[in-house]
Amino acid sequence: MDVMTALPTSAPLPGALELRGWTLDGYQGLRDLRAELREAVVEVSSADLGDLADRMAVVATELATNALRHGLPPTVIRLLRVDDRFVLDCADHDVQAAPRLDPDRPPGRGGLGLLLTRTFAVDVGWYKTDRTKHVWASFPAVPPVRFTARAKKF
Repeated sequence: MDVMTALPTSAPLPGALELRGWTLDGYQGLRDLRAELREAVVEVSSADLGDLADRMAVVATELATNALRHGLPPTVIRLLRVDDRFVLDCADHDVQAAPRLDPDRPPGRGGLGLLLTRTFAVDVGWYKTDRTKHVWASFPAVPPVRFTARAKKF
């Protein structure tokens, strides 16, 4: 059974500040995108965020690859920050096609980019303007609170 599921339609968090941007016309820019995104996340983070930069690089690559493969150029990726969130916003110029998840696609047949994005991100959505379609994913920009168990004496 081939079930296609739409992503929720919603604009990303309002008031986001753009930290960095990349414009891609082809796949050759993906390596630089990954490396520069990792550097940017580490540079603007005030705390150790573990593997967040790597997870964000995977998501950026997947979103950009989808836009390059299924959208219209150029592909524009932006790293945004709002409050305690980073937001990756990936835009292309095909406003006719909505991004869709295919949870039933067999392994090895492609189509896992949006599923990975939903796994790695806190929230995912999409929206369109008159000229661009945007798929976005948000991530925590602060480390998670870790609770330590304290032994109680009885």
